[in-house]
Amino acid sequence: MSAVTHRPVDPAVIAAQDREDIVVGDVIVRHRRSARLIHWTVALLFFVGLFTGLPIWTPFFGWMAYLFGGLSVCRVLHPWIGVAFFLAVAVEFFDWLSAMRAGPDKPWSIRHALAYMRYETDESNTGKYNGGQKLFFFAAALGAVGLLLSGLLMWFPQYFPPVVRELGYIIHDFTVICFAAAVVFHIYLGTAAEPGTFGSMIRGTVTREWARLHHGRWYREVTGDSVEKPRRG
Repeated sequence: MSAVTHRPVDPAVIAAQDREDIVVGDVIVRHRRSARLIHWTVALLFFVGLFTGLPIWTPFFGWMAYLFGGLSVCRVLHPWIGVAFFLAVAVEFFDWLSAMRAGPDKPWSIRHALAYMRYETDESNTGKYNGGQKLFFFAAALGAVGLLLSGLLMWFPQYFPPVVRELGYIIHDFTVICFAAAVVFHIYLGTAAEPGTFGSMIRGTVTREWARLHHGRWYREVTGDSVEKPRRG
C-alpha cells in the first residue's frame, strides 16, 4: 500500500477561524470564519427569499416556483425566509457595526463611485471598509427593516386598513428591486472588478498587495508598514 501524503494545513486558514486583521506569512487575515458564515447565510437567505417571492409577484417568474415544489409552497415558505433573512442581517449588523463606524473615510457620492469604477481614486487613506461598503452596509440594514415591516403588512392583511396594505406592497416591491440591483453591483465589485476580493469571503485572507491597493490605511494599521501605495490605476 502506498503511503498517503497529507498536505500541511495553511496557517493563515487556521488563524482565520477566530482571528482577523493580522498578518500571517504573505497574506493578511481580513475576515474570521464566523463573519464569513454570517455573510454567506445572509446571501443564501436573500436569494431563497428572492426566488420564492418572484413567482408570487408575477406569473412571468412562475417557473421558479417549481424549484421549491410549487407556488403554494412558495407562499408558505417565503414569509418565513423573510423573517430568517431579517434576523441574519441583524446578527451581521451588530457583528460588523464597530468596523463600519470606524475611521475617517469620506461618504461616497455618485461622482466618487464612478471615479472608483474607473480606478481613478486614491485609496491610500481608506480603512478596512471604504465609504461605498459602509453605505451598502447601512442601506442593506435599512432595506431589511423595510422588507420585514412591509412583508408583515402583506402576511397579516386583515389587521391593517386597505391604504396601509397598498403602501406595504409598494414599499416591498421597491425595496426588493433596489436590493437586487445593489446585490448585482456588490457581486461585480467582489469578483470581476476587484480580483482577490472574493477570496476574502472564502478563505478569509487577502494578499498584501490587494490590501495596500484597496485599503491603504487598514494595510498600514495591520502591518505597521508606513509606505503608502500610489493611487489606483
